[in-house]
Amino acid sequence: MTANKSNKLLHLTIENGVANITLDNAPVNALCGSLIKALKQLLGELSYNKDVKVIVFDSANPDFFIAHVDINILEEQGILEELAKAAPEGLNIFQAVGEMLREQPQVTIVKLKGIARGGGAEFVAAADMCFAAAEKGKLAQCEALMGIIPGGGATQYLSSRMTRSRALEIILGAGLFDAATAERYGWINRALPDNEIDLFVNQLAQRIAALPEGVMAAVKKVLAPAKNVEGFKAENDGWATLAFTPRTAEIMKKVMANGAQTVAGELRLEELLRNIV
Repeated sequence: MTANKSNKLLHLTIENGVANITLDNAPVNALCGSLIKALKQLLGELSYNKDVKVIVFDSANPDFFIAHVDINILEEQGILEELAKAAPEGLNIFQAVGEMLREQPQVTIVKLKGIARGGGAEFVAAADMCFAAAEKGKLAQCEALMGIIPGGGATQYLSSRMTRSRALEIILGAGLFDAATAERYGWINRALPDNEIDLFVNQLAQRIAALPEGVMAAVKKVLAPAKNVEGFKAENDGWATLAFTPRTAEIMKKVMANGAQTVAGELRLEELLRNIV
């Protein structure tokens, strides 16, 4: 079975039981409300497709997988209200993105060739697996530099993948981690040379898709991700306490004025934020 489907934010191809979703929200793949809505709709459709066993996510942008949540996301008020109404009880709209991924019946794999920060890094951690290009694959939870804490599941996902001390380093240090370090910490599965990652991920996805019927579903059921309702609530409460303060608004305004959400600015975002702070 082969299929193709595209809109202005997502491109879908399906072949031999593997769906490939390419994110394409220029200039830096910011996680805006429209992109969240498009992902929700597409993943919902795929959840009913019994022929699809694996979903691979990549990016049309060679520098960014998902830069972070769109700093201007509050301008999409109608979409945010729609997403909030549809979010599972006890989850904010950003946590709902990660949980949507974790509850997807197919195996989800991120092929990380560029930068994933903030909500983008949370997306990576929510997927079943992630393989990153050693040369350009990078991850960061840089929210602390914006005067907030992660609010899309990072505190829960990181604490299940690594030691508490490493999660604290990632969140409070707010640095950009290379793929090799992320692999060593348990943040991703493997760091692979850029010229090998496509073949490796494609072969892995095809092998999973070709397994006898029922095997993949049974394994996902047996190895279901833990969900700490209290942990998600505590994360949201901590994020909400900081997210709407005048100080945070000032930081967001200044970082936008200094190049955030442009390619040049996002390549050195941590430096921009530290200069502001």
